[in-house]
Amino acid sequence: MSKGILLVNLGSPDSTEVEDVRTYLREFLMDPKVIDSPWLIRKFVVELAILPKRPIESAKAYEKIWTQDGSPLIIYSKKLQTKVQHAIDVPVELAMRYKNPSIEFGLQQLYNKGVREVLVIPLYPQYTMSTTETVAEKVVQLQKKKFKDMEVKFLKAFYNHPDYVKVLGDSIKENLPVDFDQLLLSYHGIPERHDRKALAFGKRAKIPIVAYREQCYETTRLVSEYLQLPEDKVTTSFQSRLGRDPWIQPYTDVILENFPKEGVKKIAVCTPAFVADCLETLEEISMEGREDFLAAGGEEFTYIPCLNDRDDWAQVLIKWINGWLSNR
Repeated sequence: MSKGILLVNLGSPDSTEVEDVRTYLREFLMDPKVIDSPWLIRKFVVELAILPKRPIESAKAYEKIWTQDGSPLIIYSKKLQTKVQHAIDVPVELAMRYKNPSIEFGLQQLYNKGVREVLVIPLYPQYTMSTTETVAEKVVQLQKKKFKDMEVKFLKAFYNHPDYVKVLGDSIKENLPVDFDQLLLSYHGIPERHDRKALAFGKRAKIPIVAYREQCYETTRLVSEYLQLPEDKVTTSFQSRLGRDPWIQPYTDVILENFPKEGVKKIAVCTPAFVADCLETLEEISMEGREDFLAAGGEEFTYIPCLNDRDDWAQVLIKWINGWLSNR
């Protein structure tokens, strides 16, 4: 049976035009794994409370990070795909959970090349229902509907995998200033109820599920150990909250505003929930987060880039893929 690889990341608008951003946000926010309310309530909230104004604000934010070649997330993901493909003998395709290139397009490309056994690699270190789970659900849905003779496997979350910890640690080490007060590891936040739902599902299905918050703290612990940093030099926080429901804490924006009051004036910030730089890392953290920290009295703010298309990160994926290929 011919084998192939599908790398999947979150996605990005096709452009910074407001309508393109609105289309992207509609697809993203209408996903029941993202806003997990009943369809009618979700539709009401998205169409009447979010989409009238948010796309305009988001379009301006995207304009700040957009490059000549387009979205940084897409660009870095394509470069990573190319590096992996050059070292792998089976087809490697790239897809986004939302917008383009779509998961259906990626699977079709593999299918057209004769692939009937696919390893799907969700490019999210930590597992949540709004990232890894929604990718798996979409892939399985398409497989059952359009690719019935295709077998699909998934790479599990790698938040505590030694290979990932090493490459993340090395990327931090290369960018960490000699003189710093705190290393802040800012992870994407989720509503508290998402963790409760995941744990409840694991209990019902008798599947060991680790809460997302615990996964993030474990990544922090392992990276701190790898870098040989004392606990009091590293802080974990969660960003990008939306709406009024309680999200997992502590919140990154609050931490950044409070740091200077606590005598923390020189910081470095890393975003380990993302493997490619995007709006949430470049605009929310490197731009807005920096501005908030300095306005609150901070003195030095160092942003540590995501893994993006680093050679060592590509080599980690190549190693994992070759391991899967050799075990079949």
